[in-house]
Amino acid sequence: MSSKIIEVKDLSIVLGKKKVLNDLSFQVEEKEIFGFLGPSGAGKTTTIKILTKQLLPNNGSCKVEVEKEKIGILSDNSGCYERLTVYRNLCFFAEISKTKKEKVEEVLKKVKLYEDKDKKVKDLSKGMKQRLLLACAVIHSPKLLFLDEPTAALDPATTEEIHKLLFQLREEGTTIFLTTHNMEEADELCDRVAFLNKGEIAEIGIPSELKLKYANHTVDILFENHKEISIDKDISSIIKCLKENSKESLKSIHSQEPNLAEIFLKLTGRDLK
Repeated sequence: MSSKIIEVKDLSIVLGKKKVLNDLSFQVEEKEIFGFLGPSGAGKTTTIKILTKQLLPNNGSCKVEVEKEKIGILSDNSGCYERLTVYRNLCFFAEISKTKKEKVEEVLKKVKLYEDKDKKVKDLSKGMKQRLLLACAVIHSPKLLFLDEPTAALDPATTEEIHKLLFQLREEGTTIFLTTHNMEEADELCDRVAFLNKGEIAEIGIPSELKLKYANHTVDILFENHKEISIDKDISSIIKCLKENSKESLKSIHSQEPNLAEIFLKLTGRDLK
């Protein structure tokens, strides 16, 4: 049975005159990818700063059952040394974390930067820099990895490579706390998600279960003659409809399940921009 690696209870913080987080409570299980989802200004980055002890809350408690040395962070404040090569940058982060130098080449191959290891960072594309930053965050094989919008503004190919690496990290035992406003990314990556809106959690759960929970209670039945019928989502109604249209060739039956962005809008009245 998995154990809790993060436990947050009634967490609140006021920055300036604004209450940024209001009575947050949630848990993150070991070896899961947990999505913390919401638009800009919802409080996602502030939550990471509290969990990594960069900020202190006004009320509530948070437990992170991982030693500081076994935590990795990739945020918008992360950076590398532009005048150094890819290889030298990663060697530097390995030295700081007391990681064996042999691990450097292994990680460079994982993020597909091995062939570019002698390039200076200032000459890298944005996607390559992001992969290097991720390499620096995981060089010490963290048990817990915080990722704050890791694929924002990246091209689809680079995003896919980063997703593959995150799945690999989870398989190797890393728990990942991911903040994003990209609901498609969250749906693809996350074992569970929490919707954060104006400093409060509006909903939390497994993506597939949330889609079923907030789905319309109807199904659409489409026949080959382009005839489409929407009926209640129960077996007796579906069977009755098929019998009544037995002379028609059935093309498809599908339910109307919302995506995560639509669920967020339904819960909060806000989109994710």
